[in-house]
Amino acid sequence: MTTFKQPHHLSCTRKLDIPFIKEMAQITQHMWRFGWDERNGGNVSYILDEAEVAQYLDTNTVIRTIKPAFPVHELAGKYFIVTGSGKYFKNVVADPEANLGVLRVSKDGEQLELLWGLKDDAVPTSELPSHFMSHIERLKVDPNHRVVIHNHATNVIAMTFIHDLDQNQFTKTLWEMCTECIVVFPDGIAVIPWMVPGSNEIGRATADKMKDHRAVVWPHHGIFGTGSSIDEAFGLIETIEKAAQIYMLIVNQPIKQRITDQELADLAKAFGVTPREGILNIE
Repeated sequence: MTTFKQPHHLSCTRKLDIPFIKEMAQITQHMWRFGWDERNGGNVSYILDEAEVAQYLDTNTVIRTIKPAFPVHELAGKYFIVTGSGKYFKNVVADPEANLGVLRVSKDGEQLELLWGLKDDAVPTSELPSHFMSHIERLKVDPNHRVVIHNHATNVIAMTFIHDLDQNQFTKTLWEMCTECIVVFPDGIAVIPWMVPGSNEIGRATADKMKDHRAVVWPHHGIFGTGSSIDEAFGLIETIEKAAQIYMLIVNQPIKQRITDQELADLAKAFGVTPREGILNIE
């Protein structure tokens, strides 16, 4: 397959013709417009196919190397497009090369090799260790896994101030808010304790939950969502946020009717999904 390196003088519009760059620019723009990624809040990492990267970038030319927070031997040789540290999502469309980077984990897992972007010595998101830990765990259970998205979904954060943080109770409430929820996330929502962001500690706690969940709530902070594509990961968070929004709208109102546990079980059966055990109370 013929490969070529994008000339430095190409316009941002031309760079947005590259599918994976365009996809990242669009999803970061969507999340910023939704108000989920204020200032430099939020981050995304996306595992890319080597053959696709090679269509647009010279994979033999490494711009510079970056030392990861810890060796990532499990991801050796994998390609990623990631958001940059301190970067504002609202600026990605206008200047993707300043706000995104395409990286390859070195063969020994000890270095990150920058192939494109992160210009002016920018570095990957400070949450990259958490992303890598989550990628490692999700790949163990789903070989099609590709994407980790972290954002500050407004109503999810609001809900963590007033709802019990037991993850089964949190999940049950969200399932009850909208008919499609148990179909979209039958595996439920994980919740970890509040922790300082950007640390290996919060990364390990999140990754531990990723062993059997696709979404993890960080109380008073935001959410991590994963999937096999940008659409799947974003759609998961979007659905959870919609359910949280409905909860916040009705929480102080008298409830006259709700979706029952049996109805939730019937929904799951009709759509061929298995709800997480221990949440529904049915015969």
